Amino acid sequence: MDINNLQSLALPEEKKAWFVHDRFGMFVHWGLYALPARHEWVKSREELNDADYQKYFDHFDPDLYDPSEWARRAKAAGMKYVVLTTKHHEGFCLWDTKATDFKVTNTPYGRDLLGPFVDAFRAEGLRIGFYYSLIDWHHPDFTVDPRHPQRNHPDALKINEGRDMQRYAAFMREQVRELLTDFGQIDIMWFDFSYPQWKLGELVGKGHQDWESEKLVRLVRELAPDIIINNRLDLAGLQPDIVTPEQYMPRARPLRDGRRVVWEACHTLSGSWGYHRDEDTWKSTEQLVQMLVGTVAMGGNLLMNVGPTARGTLDHRAIAALAAYEEWMTLHERSIVGCTQSDFAAPADCRLTQNGDRLYIHLFNWPYRHLHFDALAGKVEYAQFLHDGSEVTWLRPSSNTLWANTQFPVGEDQMTFVLPVRRPQIVVPVIEVKLKAGSTSGIQD
Repeated sequence: MDINNLQSLALPEEKKAWFVHDRFGMFVHWGLYALPARHEWVKSREELNDADYQKYFDHFDPDLYDPSEWARRAKAAGMKYVVLTTKHHEGFCLWDTKATDFKVTNTPYGRDLLGPFVDAFRAEGLRIGFYYSLIDWHHPDFTVDPRHPQRNHPDALKINEGRDMQRYAAFMREQVRELLTDFGQIDIMWFDFSYPQWKLGELVGKGHQDWESEKLVRLVRELAPDIIINNRLDLAGLQPDIVTPEQYMPRARPLRDGRRVVWEACHTLSGSWGYHRDEDTWKSTEQLVQMLVGTVAMGGNLLMNVGPTARGTLDHRAIAALAAYEEWMTLHERSIVGCTQSDFAAPADCRLTQNGDRLYIHLFNWPYRHLHFDALAGKVEYAQFLHDGSEVTWLRPSSNTLWANTQFPVGEDQMTFVLPVRRPQIVVPVIEVKLKAGSTSGIQD
């Protein structure tokens, strides 16, 4: 593989400016697995064969599907783009593809789901991304491997006789061509995923050779030159447009070869991507907001997932989580959108974001009366709480100024903000600091 030639397929940084600016997106995992409602990997986890799984296809009828409602809730939550699972690992397709009969138009629902989804979210001003699984447990040419539902079948190796991954790779390119041709401008192509390191007896996982990843990327670039492609195609020689840590909060900004990368954390509201009726690890409002803030404070984006039900609705718990984002983002969006990591060192229990001369201090824990911020003295023009615009004052640095009863001076380089004793009724309060001219060099893009 010619690495230099492959690297020419990377998207220029300026083409990703909208993504870095927008910061917050909605992930949507929806498919036949909404009917069993016990995890999107149910076919693999329970080692179901196609005949076992057929009942979900035969009964798929999301009669309450209203993508306009989903789009309105996403926009209200402050989300700026959306990524939908057009095909997940089960192989079921949400559009009227010509490449397979395992598609929504052959279910009792009988209609395309993808077109109305795209139209609804575009109408609310959100950019569109398509998730497409490289894995397909239904396709007759997809070989049994360590994650396949039939991996423990006594005749697993015999099942693979006659299966052809080259035919399957061609099938994927045909479907990707449809997705990037029939639905207007698509902004993100989110492939999932490669696992060449996995082994089970004589069965081995799949990587770029199986997917013919270079051909796939070249096709995507041909059809959509400005689209963002993620990093899950197992192409070591290609600098990915974005890297995508999953269900993981890094402690620092991800790097590649020592250089900062554009990155996006993807997370679930609970412990499952697809609708899981009985799963009960739903995140608190505080966790949800802190995850968004913490990601942007490290220069990243957050893609937060919802898993619609089999009838096409959003579960009441998902609606409550989106409403929590809406309540906070309505007042604090400008501390997220357009912001990035700051070079200033955050005070204890705080996270910082910055947009030009605006520094945002997010208080994860509420201190008693004073917030000490080193290296900020003399750089602040004005400070206020973002939720209500009320002024936040500070003690003036002076070797002659002592705190009453403590006898500790306020350091010459230290900014000490004066806070109310009681925390405002905000899950994560934010202080917006207007920096003086020449004090904004702390931005890390």
